[in-house]
Amino acid sequence: MVHFYGLLTLQREPVPLKSISVSVSIYEFVADVSATLNYENAEKVPLEAVFLFPMDEDSAVYSFEALVDGKKIVAELQDKMKARTNYEKAISWGHQAFLLEEDSSSRDVFSCNVGNLQPGSKAAVTLKYVQELPLETDGALRFVLPAVLNPRYQFSGSSKDSCLNVKTPIVPVEDLPYTLSMVATIDSKHGIEKVQSNCPLSPTEYLGEDKTSAQVSLAAGHKFDRDVELLIYYSEVHTPSVVLEMGMPKMKPGRLMGDPSAMVSFYPNIPEDQPSNTCGEFVFLMDRSGSMQSPMSSQDTSQLRIQAAKETLILLLKSLPMGCYFNIYGFGSSYEAYFPKSVKYTQQTMEEALGRVKLMQADLGGTEILAPLQNIYRGPSIPGHPLQLFVFTDGEVTDTFSVIKEVRINRQKHRCFAFGIGEGASTSLIKGIARASGGTSEFITGKDRMQSKALRTLKRSLQPVVEDVSLSWRLPPGLSAKMLSPEQTVIFRGQRLIIYAQLTGRMPAAETTGKVCLKYTLQGKTFEDKVTFPLQPKPDVNFTIHRLAAKSLLQTKDMGLRETPASDKKDALNLSLESGVISSFTAFIAINKELNKPVQGPLAHRDIPRPMLLGASTPLKIRCRSGFRKALPSDRPPSASQPIRRVMCCEAVSFQVDNYSLCGLINHKDRHSPGFGENHLVQLIYHQNANGSWDLNEDLAKVLGVSLEEITAAHPAELVDSSGWATILAVIWLHGNGKDLKCEWELLERKAMAWMRVHAGSTMPLVVKAAITFLKSSVDPAIFAF
Repeated sequence: MVHFYGLLTLQREPVPLKSISVSVSIYEFVADVSATLNYENAEKVPLEAVFLFPMDEDSAVYSFEALVDGKKIVAELQDKMKARTNYEKAISWGHQAFLLEEDSSSRDVFSCNVGNLQPGSKAAVTLKYVQELPLETDGALRFVLPAVLNPRYQFSGSSKDSCLNVKTPIVPVEDLPYTLSMVATIDSKHGIEKVQSNCPLSPTEYLGEDKTSAQVSLAAGHKFDRDVELLIYYSEVHTPSVVLEMGMPKMKPGRLMGDPSAMVSFYPNIPEDQPSNTCGEFVFLMDRSGSMQSPMSSQDTSQLRIQAAKETLILLLKSLPMGCYFNIYGFGSSYEAYFPKSVKYTQQTMEEALGRVKLMQADLGGTEILAPLQNIYRGPSIPGHPLQLFVFTDGEVTDTFSVIKEVRINRQKHRCFAFGIGEGASTSLIKGIARASGGTSEFITGKDRMQSKALRTLKRSLQPVVEDVSLSWRLPPGLSAKMLSPEQTVIFRGQRLIIYAQLTGRMPAAETTGKVCLKYTLQGKTFEDKVTFPLQPKPDVNFTIHRLAAKSLLQTKDMGLRETPASDKKDALNLSLESGVISSFTAFIAINKELNKPVQGPLAHRDIPRPMLLGASTPLKIRCRSGFRKALPSDRPPSASQPIRRVMCCEAVSFQVDNYSLCGLINHKDRHSPGFGENHLVQLIYHQNANGSWDLNEDLAKVLGVSLEEITAAHPAELVDSSGWATILAVIWLHGNGKDLKCEWELLERKAMAWMRVHAGSTMPLVVKAAITFLKSSVDPAIFAF
């Protein structure tokens, strides 16, 4: 009888991965992360395993090492092809070897090979990376430890050597054999107000009375059913700053790693009261692949991704300005457009589009986004209406670099605003296409509201163009700044700018300061943001700023093994090797030459299980050394013997998030009978006309909670017609009953106000007074800005 010790898979095979421990150090806007994977071979034969894991696309991986039975083995960063060859040779010679590389198809997936792990041996494999932390609208810094790795859709042109082709055993989340622990230390000179998370944490422990340092840890028993997110609130998050870091002492001056590097952070104070643009061609590209039928998160009450996308699309359609143009595309294994070409936004075209949205389902099979993008770019431009592309997807594709390349080629004719839906959306795809076109990216997970983020982005797209953006430095004689970040041409309100520079020349004496100034023009007015900083670089053993600067520079040159232009390949390779930051062209390799035991036959392998989640989302995956096997995700392309199975929503089911849902409304056959309970805010939004007005009818009366007869009787017909009266009542109701979601109806209100000023004119103050009295509302009439 064979006895197994330790954790077992469903096939009764031992699992070599025992635990994952993560240490996070956050200082101001930067996170330095150390993740250790602990292995143990409980069998009587040597093993090899390959651990696949997700990572944020902005992460700069700079260190990889292994601790094997007390012996530390530090990896070297090499040309990827050379590293792979060296790894194979080491294994064949009986050495122990470790390989870390970025996936060939996406920058946000990594594989870690542990080769020739001897019976009874233990290995702790540690990788380190640094990353900038994005700033949320409410001022929170967001740190995400990715834990969910979705299966990526494979199509005929997919890379054959991608580690995403792997298929691994699936077990219930509660039966996963490995654990995750995380400790995060946070430091900020501005003071830490609070730390929140989507996962259970230990109570926040402040390490000083001034609350400039704090520590939190992940509660025991975390399951791999969601990414771990931390929201960190500082007392002063919008203050401009400059961090200056010393270069490597042994590196020659003039090189990136030899000179001091500067990280400049600006938060431009763009006035909010600027008038919005009313022109533009708005194209909404909506993912309708099978995986969009999955829940937004693993929570039982989580809304389906396709339903959240439909709700958001309705709000976007209602919020568009009159006079613009629009179109909607759905894509999967194939794609379809609502209109042959973009149409002018009118009541008729809006209603026609809404009718199609009501019927939209996640029924188009796989996730092939490149073809619809190319079709959109081939369309003729509309004079005076710049193209604004909104992409909504769960990001489960394998041709990431090809898609980013296509967006980059067409960057002069449009801006792309990308939204990653649900756990495990590809940060490489979402951030990559936004960055390539000068747009922005958003991720919607857990309890995030897609509607709020989408409407905020629409406001950005309607923002007046910021022009003549420039950055200037005032430094002592003999010292100059060389820009490492790409030239800044787009600035959005509420967005933080991070800029990297290399300081070359002779550093001045102590107590000398420098100044950097950001200048831009908005509608003929010039604005400036300045910050003065000491010219005394600080040492950092990890060279954090240098690594981040190198990553920023690599993102402009490294478009993947197959997509990077030949002229940039050499530069990207040399930059990666000099900075120690991994890229598409490099890999970390560590070899324990002290171990020299020839392997008799092939190494045994074990497929490490991944959790079974609702829908298509899957977390960390590990595969074995037995060749790549093609995965069969829910988004696989159809064949003659395997047609697409159309998945339809049950009309009787209504998914609700925060008591705010359009699902019943969308699936109901009668536009004027929503059938979605008492959610009056949704009803009100749905029945607004394209020009911003409302009609006086039973639908409005139901929202207001009064009879149509009462509204008609109170109507001051001598001052305004019925539509004007209805519109004033609707706006007052919004302010009195929907304050918490103002960010979602603000553009709707703006249209209504503009329509009223033209329609009611000088009588509006009297109409507003009559409406407030009728509704017995406490809303301030000043909101109408007579």
